[in-house]
Amino acid sequence: MGRHGLSLPGLWAATALAFLSFTPSLLPRGVAYQGLVAGVVAAIGYGLGVLVTAVVRELGDRAVGVWSPRAWRVWWIWLGVGTVVSLIAGHVWHRQSSALVGLEPVSPWAVPLSPVVAVAVFALLLAVGRGLRGITRHTARWLERRTSARAARVISTGAVVVATALVFSGVLLDGIVATVDRSASVGDLLTPDGVTRPTTPLRSGSPESLVDWDELGREGRVFVGRGPTAEDITALTGEPAEEPVRIFAGVASAEDERERAELAAADLERAGGFERERLLVVTTTGTGWVEPSVATSFEYLADGDSAIVGMQYSHLPSPLSYWVDEERARDAGRALFDAVYARLAAIPAEDRPELYAFGESLGSFGGEAAFSGSGDMATRLDGALFVGPPRFNPLYRELLASRDPGSPEIEADYRDGETIRFTLDARRPAPPEDAPWSGSHILYFQHASDPVTWWSPDLILQRPDWLEEERGPDVSASMVWIPFVTFGQVSADLALGFGTPPGTGHIFSGRHAYAWDQVLGTNWPREQLDALSELTTRRSDP
Repeated sequence: MGRHGLSLPGLWAATALAFLSFTPSLLPRGVAYQGLVAGVVAAIGYGLGVLVTAVVRELGDRAVGVWSPRAWRVWWIWLGVGTVVSLIAGHVWHRQSSALVGLEPVSPWAVPLSPVVAVAVFALLLAVGRGLRGITRHTARWLERRTSARAARVISTGAVVVATALVFSGVLLDGIVATVDRSASVGDLLTPDGVTRPTTPLRSGSPESLVDWDELGREGRVFVGRGPTAEDITALTGEPAEEPVRIFAGVASAEDERERAELAAADLERAGGFERERLLVVTTTGTGWVEPSVATSFEYLADGDSAIVGMQYSHLPSPLSYWVDEERARDAGRALFDAVYARLAAIPAEDRPELYAFGESLGSFGGEAAFSGSGDMATRLDGALFVGPPRFNPLYRELLASRDPGSPEIEADYRDGETIRFTLDARRPAPPEDAPWSGSHILYFQHASDPVTWWSPDLILQRPDWLEEERGPDVSASMVWIPFVTFGQVSADLALGFGTPPGTGHIFSGRHAYAWDQVLGTNWPREQLDALSELTTRRSDP
């Protein structure tokens, strides 16, 4: 041990992991955020170093040793040299990663801020850890009156670990979720400027609709209150177009997911949605948000002869909903598709519209949940587009695990692309380009730099296939897998994936036009698709 009771092996592990955290990840980080990541990783490394030392000492039944001044000097030299090398190399890698995703790199003069933030974060987490250690020791002393010293240490450590986990994953998380949910539900009462109640019977919330305007929620009102008219579509295509149908049900529209889905399906039927050429079932994300370029691109490519139906299942914003709304997303996806499909099945086959499904991010999880597997999906759908799928999607994970031998994980071939295909860039044909794409066109659209797709707890101790293969075009070739470190880096990247330019990270805005063109088989000229992409690229949040 040393001054302030610090463990030298723990400090060696802490600094080693902190230095490694400057290596490239999926997305470039700012200096303060890099410092945060380094501080957290250093705290994990310190804990591991202390743990290993304690285990070795316990197994050898040896007392705590005192490290010599020379050993401490060696560590201080390592700290100084390692910090300088990490900052320089890290900034070089940062500039490379920034160029790959189209972001401006940070100023080199700001780089020294990273270690300052890292030390502050490390000190804070160390203080929390020492507080927990104090509770553990106090508990152990109390238990020693009733059992052996070794048993008391084991029991007290286990009890504190379990209690801490329960507090953070239960009480604390539940409190955060409840607070955000209350705040978001109030936001659902607001309507953005420029969004007005539709007067056409082709939209939910209109006077003829079965769904009340005030119960649609903020994002529901945005969805039905905006979108192209027949005149807008004709202006781009030069062809006669129809007025698209948009149907939505909010959380306040019905008591539960099933009733809400039935209401949406009934309103779809009322609006004549089942009489259109193409029908799209959307599983939304978070607060019910439908990515504008998804809906608009679909409608333009269908010449307005389309209907889109979706529903809200949460008040929570997408980043938080991603973590806590899995069950609600799954139930909503199943309920809405089943309600729509039941009505569709009652229509003679020759009179049915083509049926499509869409889900982005957590919405892809809910969209997949409506089907028992890839065969069921191909049988009941004419096509589907799943964008930015999280790694925890069961069907997505199964498809990647069963991909054709030799195909990369980031852009897999599955059964020679007969029905299901994967693409990193929807502006080019989804591979395999030379294979026929018969039957249903089911497309998974993902980015190599998207942490939502590639994050997994497996990263802690297992090298993923996507880091054994050639890196994607928007990921640094210098990125390597490092136990614990890579998991921490990609976890940190999750907060950055929503702030990158379109075509990188978790931002697909504008690129949906190219993806839908492939799924629908419309084969628009490239110049026209480019114009539609430009029209639908979101410059700011709706």
